[in-house]
Amino acid sequence: MISVESLTKRYREVTAVEDVSFRCEPGTVTGFLGPNGAGKSTTMRMICGLTPPTSGSSTVKGVPYRRISNPGRHVGVLLDAAAQHAGRTGRETLSLSAQILGVDQSRVGEMLERVRLSPKAARRRVGGYSLGMRQRLGIAQALLGDPSVLILDEPANGLDPEGIFWMRSMLRDFADRGGTVLLSSHLLLEVEAVADRFVVIAGGRIVAQGSKQELLTKPGGVIVRALDPAALQAALAQAELTARPDGQGAFAVDASPEQVGRAAAANGVILLELRQAGGGGLEELFLSLTNPAAATAPVPQEALR
Repeated sequence: MISVESLTKRYREVTAVEDVSFRCEPGTVTGFLGPNGAGKSTTMRMICGLTPPTSGSSTVKGVPYRRISNPGRHVGVLLDAAAQHAGRTGRETLSLSAQILGVDQSRVGEMLERVRLSPKAARRRVGGYSLGMRQRLGIAQALLGDPSVLILDEPANGLDPEGIFWMRSMLRDFADRGGTVLLSSHLLLEVEAVADRFVVIAGGRIVAQGSKQELLTKPGGVIVRALDPAALQAALAQAELTARPDGQGAFAVDASPEQVGRAAAANGVILLELRQAGGGGLEELFLSLTNPAAATAPVPQEALR
């Protein structure tokens, strides 16, 4: 578990993070989202004990990260894939980490295989790695100590589509086996595909957090489109359902999908589309919450649960 309570970080007159609180439960992937400069990396560095907070606190597995004995055996961290010794090979990098963590050297080969770095790549110096290869090596380091918590900052940067699919599957499997994952990423579709919960930060403050269902299932009726728009409008009016043309041949209706479907069926209207309104997914939510106006506007209480 990761628990963050009122974390704040100020650099003289600049407040990078202000009163940030959230929890990441075992068995879940939490997507930590926000635009560049929103405070994601600063928050993650405070959780990992690399940046001291101005106020507030955080714990990992019930204690501050700095108090965890041999933390790599409990918490896998990847904050900057470029922060690796360029002169060592990939295998040497993991071998040294294994010595520091006190794990068997057999784990080195296992992790290289797990992140799909070939024997040839493992013999190359890290300075010659692509960004995607560095990310795979960084993930291998994070997994080396067989931790129960993962804290990953933009781990998909530089990965090709196959690599992103692999990472998504790996994180889902890790969480499904009881692990806790805090994942920062700007690849919204990938986060939406793997995360159970979202924490959205903008301007250094949390603007929304909750489960995928809480944040992405929005009220507001349905969007419906028919082969004969006039007949559909008449059927909705007959059922006393309020419908508003959307200017593209469809109607926004303040009703449930069942109510609209029954009204259409009762009048023999053929539907081409019937969906929940506000179905733009995580991208729509992200843009609505992180624009400058949203960052300062009051946030609905249900989004802050």
